[in-house]
Amino acid sequence: MPVENPQSQSELTKDVSPTKTRHWVLVFTLALTAVSYLDRVCISMAAPFIQDDLQLTDKQLGIVFGAFTFAYAALEMPAGWLADRFGPRLMLARVVIWWSIMTALTGWVGGFASLLAIRFLFGVGEAGTFPGISRVYSRWLPVRAHGYAFGLAVMTALLCGAVAQKLTAVMLGVMSWRWIFPLYAMVGVVWAVVWYLWFRDDPHHHPAVNEAELRVIGTHPPSPHPPVPWREMLRSRSLIALCGMYFGIIYGWYFFLTWLPNYLMKARGFDLKAAGWLAMWPLLCMAAGVAFGGWLSDVLTRRWGSRSGRRTPGMIGLPIAAATFLAATLSQDPKMAALGMGVAAGFASMGVAPAWAVCLEIGGKHAGVVTGAMNTFGNLGGTLMPLVMGECLQRWGSWNYSLITVAVFYLFAAACWLAIDPAKRIVNTE
Repeated sequence: MPVENPQSQSELTKDVSPTKTRHWVLVFTLALTAVSYLDRVCISMAAPFIQDDLQLTDKQLGIVFGAFTFAYAALEMPAGWLADRFGPRLMLARVVIWWSIMTALTGWVGGFASLLAIRFLFGVGEAGTFPGISRVYSRWLPVRAHGYAFGLAVMTALLCGAVAQKLTAVMLGVMSWRWIFPLYAMVGVVWAVVWYLWFRDDPHHHPAVNEAELRVIGTHPPSPHPPVPWREMLRSRSLIALCGMYFGIIYGWYFFLTWLPNYLMKARGFDLKAAGWLAMWPLLCMAAGVAFGGWLSDVLTRRWGSRSGRRTPGMIGLPIAAATFLAATLSQDPKMAALGMGVAAGFASMGVAPAWAVCLEIGGKHAGVVTGAMNTFGNLGGTLMPLVMGECLQRWGSWNYSLITVAVFYLFAAACWLAIDPAKRIVNTE
């Protein structure tokens, strides 16, 4: 009677259950988004103190806020291409080290010019974070989990941003704003080192991944990266509409990441302690909206297909957000205004995770460039918002003029979803 080979039997048994390395990859990317928003958002709570210390006008502060998002937008597509071409292992490590250095240097600025330069270079460094993450997900996660994963990633970023608002407010009570930035910078350096040592660009190359997990992921063996189909991208109605939609969402998004603490203290009369708590509220609502929208889009995609499933959360949430934000802006009750803006932010965020999932589905092997294109236009919206706010305050002393435009852009973003077809890939390179 033949005797079974113990080693072969062991290998067969090992491959019965998939390994869980993809879950740890997800955890790493969640930590990455958390660190990115810790470093990105802390300046908004510190802004009134920075403004007083450096004698900045409202217009100058708006330009400083806009410098980060402009640089971030301008470098998104090149950074996305680099992630596609050279892999997210190297590129994400580079991104985090760079922005950590710029975060630390923010505490050493001496005036408007140096602060503007550091914030611009901060944006240069952080560009490519989410396109790099999209490349990670396209290789490491099954398609059915893309919306959920992006929902978790953005939700984690927002939760950490909310914590950063309150934590920074507490720290401002016991130390100078100049010491806060170097402390935050140290977190990113630790992440970058551990990521580079552990991660691999392709799951086939990771020693902790077995054949069963590769089947769950559904990835193909690595192959040469094809040329970017620029002509097809420029002709893609879905990509053009996706860029317009994201412009509208992120235009409003950056009010909550930049001017909100100033608005709460100067326009609504809250003190630093109350502003620290209330500035958390919209980010918490945005986190819930992103997570719910990602989950809902995955569920609806399985039932209705991607064309209806991916579009529905944004098409429902954005019109509600526009109406709620406008009502909050015009409210005479400070607390109702603050709470209403948070609710509006949550509804507007329902379309964010589905948008990133659509990038993967229409982009394929060019997901990094496609997400970079969408995020470029989104951050151009993020660049415009603080500039509009600063100009309105400087010229007319009015918050409401610029805040009403947030509701208008939410409606514009909802209309753009009608032209997006997630089921139609830009070019089939798989």
